[in-house]
Amino acid sequence: MSIEIIPLAPHIGAEIRGVDLRQPLDQQTRDAIHAAWLKHLVLLFRDQDLSQQNLLDVTTVFGKIGQLARPKAFRPPGFDRLLDNIMLISNIRENGEPIGALPDGEMMFHHDMMHAAIPHKGTCLYSVEVPSHGGNTVFANGYAAYETLPNEVRAPLEGKRAFHHYNYGSVQKGDGKGTAAFSESSHPVFRTHDDTGRKAVYVNRLMTERVEGLPEEESARLLNIVYDHAEKSDWLYEHVWRPRDLLVWDNRCSMHARTDFPAGERRLMLRTTVEGEAVPV
Repeated sequence: MSIEIIPLAPHIGAEIRGVDLRQPLDQQTRDAIHAAWLKHLVLLFRDQDLSQQNLLDVTTVFGKIGQLARPKAFRPPGFDRLLDNIMLISNIRENGEPIGALPDGEMMFHHDMMHAAIPHKGTCLYSVEVPSHGGNTVFANGYAAYETLPNEVRAPLEGKRAFHHYNYGSVQKGDGKGTAAFSESSHPVFRTHDDTGRKAVYVNRLMTERVEGLPEEESARLLNIVYDHAEKSDWLYEHVWRPRDLLVWDNRCSMHARTDFPAGERRLMLRTTVEGEAVPV
């Protein structure tokens, strides 16, 4: 296949055109897509009519399929069953209970699976149903944030590690609507990418609790400066979803957030992840 790569924003994101992800991809196309992912951090594929198996196959372009850590959700409407290692992201309820994970509202910036000892390096998210407005996904370039961080903030954090805590729905959000999950980890504040060798900001508002080895007040002060800097509009791309969109992002060097959307409207996504290959350094 002959693909076209169209940047979506100055610092992050590109749309890949000219590819039908239902079809087997030759090695040259797979390599070109993977290279574009490393360069642009977030890839968009529009109008892809994917089956669950197609989604799993596409995930392998970026690495080994990540194992699903949470219990499987109920069968999604319109599907006979949910295949292994596909997570349902939805606010749809059956008998008053959410059929998927992360059902409602907005979410602060975060890196997927940061709470794990070896975080999954990538995420694939495919839209089945989207609300009339809202529910957008906003991405931030961690390379750009690191490289432009003032030295008086970056220097005291170089070589430091941060402690991360994940308890979505009972502590962080506080409304009991999240899927129960708990995990903790410690990783470098600035992560060196396995493939590119570049450093990126690797802390976020949702999961990061503190910088290890710093007094509490100094840790909080520096982290808040880093958060504000990393979330600047200069290095963001906000994706407005359409049905049959597929987004693939690199969790090692980008973070993302979700905007709010009307609670009475349906949102249904299928998610896979790409397994990490090493402990972050």
